Amino acid sequence: MSGKRDDILKVALELIAESGFQGAPMARIIEKASVGVGVEDVLSIFPSQISAENHSKTPLERMIKEFLHRKENAKMKINEIKKIAFTWGVNVSPVRVQQPGFVTPTDNRFMNRSCIRELKGLAVILCFVLVPAIAPAADEKYGYPITGSYEATILGTPDRLKSPPPAEISSKQLLLDVIPDLRKPEVFFYDEGLRCTFAYQDREAPLVFLIAGTGAGDQSSKMEAMTRELYKAGFHVVALPSPTHPNFIVSASRSHIPGDLTEDAEDLYRVMELVWSKVKRDIEVTDFYIGGYSLGGTQAAFVARLDEERKVFNFRKVLMVNPVVNLYSSFSRIEELLDRMPGGAREIGSYFNKMLTKFSEFYRQGDLDLNDEFLYAAYKAKLLSRDESGALIGLAFRVSLAGMIFSSDVMTNGGYVVPKNRVLTETDPLGDYFLVCIHLGFINYLDEYFYPYLQKKRPGLTREELINSLGLKSIEGYLRASPKFGVMTNEDDFILAPGELDYLRDLFEGRIKVYSRGGHLGNLEYSDNMADIVGFYKQGGQ
Repeated sequence: MSGKRDDILKVALELIAESGFQGAPMARIIEKASVGVGVEDVLSIFPSQISAENHSKTPLERMIKEFLHRKENAKMKINEIKKIAFTWGVNVSPVRVQQPGFVTPTDNRFMNRSCIRELKGLAVILCFVLVPAIAPAADEKYGYPITGSYEATILGTPDRLKSPPPAEISSKQLLLDVIPDLRKPEVFFYDEGLRCTFAYQDREAPLVFLIAGTGAGDQSSKMEAMTRELYKAGFHVVALPSPTHPNFIVSASRSHIPGDLTEDAEDLYRVMELVWSKVKRDIEVTDFYIGGYSLGGTQAAFVARLDEERKVFNFRKVLMVNPVVNLYSSFSRIEELLDRMPGGAREIGSYFNKMLTKFSEFYRQGDLDLNDEFLYAAYKAKLLSRDESGALIGLAFRVSLAGMIFSSDVMTNGGYVVPKNRVLTETDPLGDYFLVCIHLGFINYLDEYFYPYLQKKRPGLTREELINSLGLKSIEGYLRASPKFGVMTNEDDFILAPGELDYLRDLFEGRIKVYSRGGHLGNLEYSDNMADIVGFYKQGGQ
């Protein structure tokens, strides 16, 4: 069946690439597939999406639709479909597509680039079903309604409580050649340069650089939300991917090994200088600001400190939203969530399949679109427990980490996951490497890959010294003395270790706002939070 399975998936994906979902009913798949493929073969691959009584139903549509988040970009949809196919164990070679309306090609491969985001998206969608029906919060002074930290992290902000988007936004995606003459392995054939989003006003305004969180790109949902809000408030905005994102690792990192906050800041600063050289003739800028969320907020602090020396931008305001105090402590806490799954982190694969099946069956039985009606039904069903929700957050992090490790290992020829000197091509199956990477935790990365790299650069560096360097305490004097900083975080942010919230309050006394709930970034898009973000930057003058 393996050959038939590959053939069926490839035909279905090619049909979708040509004509969209409705171009791939079962009859067309059987017609175009190899001789011997019948209804039973297709049903064996899509048992939860199609019934024998309804052979005309598009077999991929139901299960894949939720991954697309109603995006309008057709190219993104097709790439996401191909990546999702990989989660079913099917190796599909890249499909070359020519169709009106498609934009700059993006990645077709699972283990590269935004594919990791899509699995993270799967974890988030699976987690939707664990959230109880939204109820009024106990603290009436703060209107964000979701009280559980995991639930808030997963669900985010209900649409009705978000700030309305601008009527239109002038923006474009920049493609940067950060490291001239860089030779990229063939497996990264799709990577044509570092991608950044640039939103610009038609009048003079301050320019805000935003840095994404762990594993996130320039067009992640949180980056898009912050970009929209700041643009609506009259700012120019440049959204940058995280140094832990595969695109950054491949195209902008000098070492191709993320994690050293000082090195990552230098890479980010180099990118910012290049962006500024590209756009400065097109816009009028009054001041420069910087900010970021999660790890991106922490990295914004290190970039600001570097700017004190380089003085290219002279940032007037630096905003850190739900920052990481120390990478080691925060990432370890997220990894510990995997212990909540049966069998622990070693059972990631089977647990993932179990959750997917559980969600799929609920989705199939309800015959609902992924809208408020479906979500409300899922809330009432209490489909997943709190332990399951925590484990799925850990899974989403582990998937992001897998993409980071794979990209770094290939770029450095490190031999950590991919055998040393093994040349991967654009058609090589990557499933085995993904399975290896997803079983590697942050501690594995630090002890077996990152620490040995730094020891070669800094002989005598101890593990304790390394861990202490991975956080805000290493630049505490600068942070305590500088009035340009602002911090927003939550009482129940589970990435903060015991004592770290008190540390932030002391370090940024008079410059920090702590919300009563929101988990990790769950309340970022809440209208009050967005108003506070805009208000912080406007205090600097506009």
